[in-house]
Amino acid sequence: MGWFLSYTVQNWRDPWNGNGSDLWIEPELYIEAAKALERAGFDYMMFEDGSFIPDAFRGSMEYALSNASIAPKHDPLTLIAPIARETERIGLIATVTTSFYPPFLAARLASTLDTLSGGRFGINLVTAHNDRTAQNFGLEQHHEHDLRYEMADEWVRAATALWDGWERDALTLDEANGVFASADKVHYANFEGTYYRTRGPLNLPPSPQLRPVLCQAGGSQAGMTFGARHADTIIAQAGDVPTMKKFRETVRELAQEAGRDPDSVKILFLASFVLEDSDRAAQEKDAQMRAASEANIEANLAMLSFSSGIDFGKFDLDAPVPEIETNAARATTAHHLRNSEGRTLREIVSTRSTGAFNFVGSVPTVADQMSEVAAEVGGDGFLVQAPIIPRTVHRIADGLAPELRRRGLIRADYDYHTLRENLLAF
Repeated sequence: MGWFLSYTVQNWRDPWNGNGSDLWIEPELYIEAAKALERAGFDYMMFEDGSFIPDAFRGSMEYALSNASIAPKHDPLTLIAPIARETERIGLIATVTTSFYPPFLAARLASTLDTLSGGRFGINLVTAHNDRTAQNFGLEQHHEHDLRYEMADEWVRAATALWDGWERDALTLDEANGVFASADKVHYANFEGTYYRTRGPLNLPPSPQLRPVLCQAGGSQAGMTFGARHADTIIAQAGDVPTMKKFRETVRELAQEAGRDPDSVKILFLASFVLEDSDRAAQEKDAQMRAASEANIEANLAMLSFSSGIDFGKFDLDAPVPEIETNAARATTAHHLRNSEGRTLREIVSTRSTGAFNFVGSVPTVADQMSEVAAEVGGDGFLVQAPIIPRTVHRIADGLAPELRRRGLIRADYDYHTLRENLLAF
């Protein structure tokens, strides 16, 4: 189990959970959530990130900023150290873009945070999907979609060469002979690729995991191939069991083709939860939430504009969706536009689509649903997609998790200290 979140406004004008827009900056909010999720036996918290304010929708930042939608955001890397200090076993993953973080900078940051967390850190590798991000880093437009993954593949090889530069026993701390670290056990990377060059070595000793856990979330063919080659854990969006099953089978086949053990790649599917004391209450709340979401056409148009980089506010709502080609988030855009043939844009954006599998009911009912889905898909787990609201965290950590544990579906305790070992243990 994991929790997917952002270092952003957690709930703004939320009719079900109240407003907490002034609390999102405080580290204590995330620290308390991490403690609860650690108590629940979660594998990790995964902080997504982005480096721009969306302005594709109607050509303006107004919607994003007025509605606290995808902006503002703080850099989640800054949260890892304070959370790590107050927890012991839960994994902590933060997002880094391979397109704009030099391998040396990212490798050094990741090793430092892995050390500070005692071996519980991971980096979520994204290629960044938006031209606005590219412009913030000095380019006129972003690299072509599949080229970004080709570059990311080389980026991982460069970062790995840096992580491999220190042998595990290089740090000798031999005071008697005056040798703090053995120079013959520290090696230059001397990596020279098409897109990246780095001499190395890193100027810090190896971290507990040597190489921090690698997480990835691309759903396109290029993204799945990249994840299968390099990721320890993959975040996937699929709203139904057949799609989940197909995704998992594809990634496992790609991992095997890359010479990896498919069981070493843990795939967690995004999931949303409507948990109430009774099935009826949960179903009623889900219906209300669904109706509110489907009625908010503007929000759904803004989300499509964000994922595609194309202003969906300019299209006729009562006409079919024009053919869309995007260099941005292809898989997410395709997910939102699936089954669009013969339907108007209004019909499409009036259908709720979050990319998450929706579990609805009382705790025992949801536990049944999760067990059935996991058995049919074949594993590996679920990633809660929800804002960090104390009530929501409590319902999952102290309500649902104990029921899952009684059924043997999640761990009773952590077997290891490092994130990678705990991922592989269950």
